[in-house]
Amino acid sequence: MIKSISDTALLQNGLRMPWLGLGVYKAEEGQEVIDAIKHAVAAGYRSIDTASFYKNEEGVGEAVKQVDVPREELFITTKVWNSEQGYEETLRSFKESLEKLDMDYVDLFLVHWPVSGKYKETWKALESLYKEGKTKAIGVCNFKIHHLEDLMKDCEIKPMVNQVEYHPRLTQKDLLAFCKDQGIQVEAWRPLLKGEIFDEPILTALAEKHNKTVAQVILRWDLQNGVITIPKSVNENRIKENADIFDFELSMEDMEQIDSLNKDLRNGPDPDEF
Repeated sequence: MIKSISDTALLQNGLRMPWLGLGVYKAEEGQEVIDAIKHAVAAGYRSIDTASFYKNEEGVGEAVKQVDVPREELFITTKVWNSEQGYEETLRSFKESLEKLDMDYVDLFLVHWPVSGKYKETWKALESLYKEGKTKAIGVCNFKIHHLEDLMKDCEIKPMVNQVEYHPRLTQKDLLAFCKDQGIQVEAWRPLLKGEIFDEPILTALAEKHNKTVAQVILRWDLQNGVITIPKSVNENRIKENADIFDFELSMEDMEQIDSLNKDLRNGPDPDEF
């Protein structure tokens, strides 16, 4: 059982990654993202998830300098965007990200989307960055089973993480089972579905039962499904609230009730069409 914010998932290469992180998509570059990270670190978070596409890597780097936790105790993720994919382009994009973050390495570097005809070359670039020690782990985002199978036919190093849209309306059971079988850690983006399911009766009843908020119940469900979760917020109280999920446990019946909300409904783009 995951009992503390300092608990970590073990990636296939032996690296440990926090179960809970802060997503900073749409957090504004500058003071907003810096403050959000400071609030998160003060609340015990050690994992920050950014991307070149978010245009706030400089703020993330600045926040890491300002917090009173050493860089090596933090877990920093960034990603290569679609227009930057391809072998040389990815190496260039990574170099730019590292410069903006003002870091010597990142903990996790991800392919943001499976760009058709490009992602294999992009992956080769990630493999070489990994071998050089510029990133401690490599992975993908938004890869369906067929993308992973295609990539793994030719890759030298298997993806260590697959970050996907994951919430009670999109439970992706087949993908979860496939990744588990392959030793690929699943990570959830948009776990709270932008609050759109906060009035769902099953969730409100479970929140009442456990004396928690609906958001806390959903995030706990993520963890108990073995899924790393990175809720996004810039609000100090919500950042703290999202981290207050380690003092209760959902029963098997609770978990099944949440699973029953699945509608295979995407809030973001379909990776096959994006």
